[in-house]
Amino acid sequence: MELQQNVATEITFHHEPSNDTKRIWRTFWVMLFITLIELGLGLLLYATDWPYNLTLATKGVIVILSFAKAFYIVSIFMHLGDEIRNMIVTIVVPLLLFIWFICAFLMDGNSYKNLRNDYDKHFKESTTVKQKSNSNH
Repeated sequence: MELQQNVATEITFHHEPSNDTKRIWRTFWVMLFITLIELGLGLLLYATDWPYNLTLATKGVIVILSFAKAFYIVSIFMHLGDEIRNMIVTIVVPLLLFIWFICAFLMDGNSYKNLRNDYDKHFKESTTVKQKSNSNH
């Protein structure tokens, strides 16, 4: 009886980047581009005095770009893009519910603040700086 030995195949290292490496680099460049746009918009908001609607729209664009970066991180680095549809839905639906939950609490807090300011004058918010009286002079 002859014992057979398992012979390992030769391992060679290729210097060509694999498809996964190309995918990661493409994701890096996309995320870098989105981040640079976000930083540019943030600096514009800081340096300029835009009207409220334009400022709000710019902040909305920054939030959308942040969601795009989150999508790339989850899709590429957490490999969710390679999963079956049911697995993706299992993860995304609770995330959307969590975002709705945060928005609902923010709106509820804002409603409480507004009602408190309307009905309790002690807590009235002031948007102007209070002048100091010159009674000490």
